[in-house]
Amino acid sequence: MAAEHGPELVGQDGVGFPDALQRLWTPHRLAYIQGENKPEGDQPQGCPFCRLVDMDDAEALILARGGTVYAVLNLYPYNPGHLMVVPYRHVADYTELTRDELVELAEFTQTAMRVIRSVSAAHGFNIGMNQGVIAGAGIAAHLHQHVVPRWGGDANFMPVVGHTKVLPQLLGQTRSLLAEAWPGR
Repeated sequence: MAAEHGPELVGQDGVGFPDALQRLWTPHRLAYIQGENKPEGDQPQGCPFCRLVDMDDAEALILARGGTVYAVLNLYPYNPGHLMVVPYRHVADYTELTRDELVELAEFTQTAMRVIRSVSAAHGFNIGMNQGVIAGAGIAAHLHQHVVPRWGGDANFMPVVGHTKVLPQLLGQTRSLLAEAWPGR
């Protein structure tokens, strides 16, 4: 039977013969899948977005701080430079934002787009927020807006077929580039 599949393939008892695909293991993603850093309940205590504001910017991956919101890299990014704009106030719903929070969230989102374009020449962006667990929010109790840079051809075979995202830069390096390019820093 082994000859039918090629001499280099070795059967594994109970699972048959491996396919011809290479495997790129990303065990760091398991932390996200298993819920690491996700708060219990909807209270500020234990909320990662509330905890980050008391940390050092580089340690917390915070790019810039405003009066009512801050920009932070996503710890589990879809693409290099994937960041979030987060109000300091622990609020779950977009309709609960104050006018000042709403305006600064929009301004930080515009600035994030400009900064990412200047650093990495992004071709486009996915911008949005998931409101509620049912809509896909990982941390539903604390509103956050995603800013995900996109490039032509970035949806190659890796995420489509391999369900794996290859990120060419460590988060600390990405944070340094974007924070240095953020106006007013």
